[in-house]
Amino acid sequence: MAAPLQLAFINFAANSYIIVEGKRNADRFFIIRSGKVRLSKEVQIVAEEQGDTLGPGDFFGVVSTMSGHSHIETARALTDVTLISVQKDQFSQLIQNNAPVAMKIILQFSKRMRYLDEAFTRLTLKNIAAEDPSHIYDVAEYYARHNQFNQAFYAYQKYIKCCPKGFNVQNAIERLKKIAPYVKDVQQPFKPGENIRALKKDQIVFCEGEPGDELFIIQKGSVKIVKITDNNEILLAVLKSGDIFGEMALLESKPRAAGAVAYEDCQLMAVNRENFQQMIKTQPQLIARLTTLLSERIWLIYRQLANTQINEPLGRMYDMLQIQIDKKKIDITTATNYSFDFGLKELINMVGLSQGDGRIYGSKLMESRAFQIINDKLVVKDASEIIKQNAYYRKMQQLEKTRLNNKPLA
Repeated sequence: MAAPLQLAFINFAANSYIIVEGKRNADRFFIIRSGKVRLSKEVQIVAEEQGDTLGPGDFFGVVSTMSGHSHIETARALTDVTLISVQKDQFSQLIQNNAPVAMKIILQFSKRMRYLDEAFTRLTLKNIAAEDPSHIYDVAEYYARHNQFNQAFYAYQKYIKCCPKGFNVQNAIERLKKIAPYVKDVQQPFKPGENIRALKKDQIVFCEGEPGDELFIIQKGSVKIVKITDNNEILLAVLKSGDIFGEMALLESKPRAAGAVAYEDCQLMAVNRENFQQMIKTQPQLIARLTTLLSERIWLIYRQLANTQINEPLGRMYDMLQIQIDKKKIDITTATNYSFDFGLKELINMVGLSQGDGRIYGSKLMESRAFQIINDKLVVKDASEIIKQNAYYRKMQQLEKTRLNNKPLA
């Protein structure tokens, strides 16, 4: 029999700092028992739905604790507060004994993730379609134009099913007849209750814009997450065995924000809403894994959004390199020589520089003796140099911001 869960209660006086943005090694998060706490960030990117002031029952610090990354926000006590302290290794037991707490965290994370993802998409990609079933037709058209007839066939069928009175239904029916002779392997729909699903390479798990009521756990193989826009397939991520995806559609009953395609032959376990509720009670380790996954995604997208706010291109490049180091939890005290898994061209694309600016600032970066290119990969001789330069550019931007705020009106 497992030992009863013992949680610590911690008191903070008004105006005390509880957690500080950027501090590493977060090992616990907090649930407010009484009082009020204000959250703030060095770079305010988007207005969050939840708001910055938290009260009893609210929680903070989960993202950093569960992801194992540095804090992405500062928490200060507005009043005298009493907090429940939850260590990372207590999380599974907490949610097993308190299913409503688990659902509150997961639902809030899901909404937060979708909100941040939409903000990041608006800043970095153009002409992104709204998340609605009519976009499935655009997905089908993309695959048809690129002679990917198996995928196009699936998407046209899905559009007709989801939008029986849609503007392009007749077009979709005609397209199906036209490409049918070229379809080599029609993808059959899975039967209700068929929770273990095998897909061949390039078969579609679900389309962007498709309604969804399941999340998926990859048991074998890999899956790519993509968006179709401007006649391009934009690769967002490649997920591997053990990864979870599709949770936002299940939790929020909204259309799929992106498409999922088998990157290689794979086996998936599908979890519907009914099964998910049961899993919270019976499989806390799996729910903890989902929370960790969402925490890692939220942490990363916060950092990426903050990167878009850096005015100096070279500063943006150093910051992006630090994001990659932090993402992989590299110990900079021992990483005297570290090789990134991308080159200078990819780094320039990551920070959204034009071709011309990329050449200029890429050359400036390589003027530093700390960097070299080996086998088309960017290598830094001393990873701490990246941290130092990133801190310098952030300080310069903060000073410029302060100067502009204090500038007298003409």
